[in-house]
Amino acid sequence: MSSPESPSRPARSDARRNREKLIAVARRAFATADGAVALEAIAREAGVGIGTLYRHFPTREALVESVYAAELDDVTAGAPALLAEFPPEVALRAWMDRYAAFVEAKRGMGDLLRASVASGRIATPATRRRLTAAIGAILERGASAGTLRADVDPEDVVLMLLGVFLATADRDAERIGRLLDLVVDAVRPKVAE
Repeated sequence: MSSPESPSRPARSDARRNREKLIAVARRAFATADGAVALEAIAREAGVGIGTLYRHFPTREALVESVYAAELDDVTAGAPALLAEFPPEVALRAWMDRYAAFVEAKRGMGDLLRASVASGRIATPATRRRLTAAIGAILERGASAGTLRADVDPEDVVLMLLGVFLATADRDAERIGRLLDLVVDAVRPKVAE
């Protein structure tokens, strides 16, 4: 017999809503937590019982992996919307802010994410490819508009961003903002002297 969320049968709408609520609450909880996050508190804030949480996410790792996937989807899918709303250089900086929020949310899930990466359940090369593609789309648009350099490798920008986030483990938002501004300045066209 298949479960309500098996690939052969779509989840009921109330089950989908519960799953989405649990992920949304968990995202906030992991992003703001200084220590371990109680799954019971996530279920309570989402307005469901702990049994519902465990039906959707049988382990803490499963919940963390789902939160990670949702965050990554938001970050990578955000580039086209930002480009539709802002000039490329502004879209790039706004995208970096979204990515910074993604990294911040991951800090509360650090140990569990490391275990998921080590086990192969989360593939870091796939994550990096998706991030690189999002930045690449913004850089390409900026190069066409003449507001961002055409000679920048999007993967180099990803590596610069990773450096910023590794160097600012103290979560100093003001410093992170300044460093992200410097990254954007680095990919602007050079001014002829």
